[in-house]
Amino acid sequence: MFQSDLVGVALVYIYVAILLVITEKLLDKYPEFSRKILHIMVGNIAFILPIFETKEIMVFIAAGPFIFFTFLMSPHTPIKSIRGKTSAAGHGMGLVYYSITWTILAYLFFDNMVVVAIGILAMSYGDGFASIIGLKYGKKKYKIFGDEKSYAGSIAMFVITFTAIVIAIFYYGISVTTYLLLILAFIALIAALIEGLTPRGFDNLSVPFVAAFLYWIFFLV
Repeated sequence: MFQSDLVGVALVYIYVAILLVITEKLLDKYPEFSRKILHIMVGNIAFILPIFETKEIMVFIAAGPFIFFTFLMSPHTPIKSIRGKTSAAGHGMGLVYYSITWTILAYLFFDNMVVVAIGILAMSYGDGFASIIGLKYGKKKYKIFGDEKSYAGSIAMFVITFTAIVIAIFYYGISVTTYLLLILAFIALIAALIEGLTPRGFDNLSVPFVAAFLYWIFFLV
């Protein structure tokens, strides 16, 4: 394991551990709020990715194990004593899907880390704030496939996703052009539409994959 990989793994585990302490212990009286905080803030892992030098380390040591860990914290865990309050407050498998997404994207796009970052940020910041804004301001609703969403939440999904992935572009040192911004706006729009169409919880799979693959198709194929 290269030294930078070791640092990357340590940062990921320490950061997630801090988030879990905050959401599971300090904010345990507010499970719905703590779930949203965890959902959003985990996305900052996107800014740790460039530290890694070895694909296998990121996929199988940094990302993959969280599929197992988050499942043990889900309502479906065989060990009831470690079930997480934040998972119980929302979609039970949401964090598991989150981990699956990061693992698969890391495996497919390790050599183009910005693709992974775009998927993660669309899922965390975009989808997370869509839920917050939708609950607070979403008076006008729509229902597709039996799952109720709000127009305010979908608009927030578009705006926050666009903002987050533009920040990722700057962070990864990619030259910003008018064409690039238009494509990023298109990706954010499609991500918002996908979030609106996807039943609750499964958007942790659909949104990041769609956002990441669209960027890959436009710029890397």
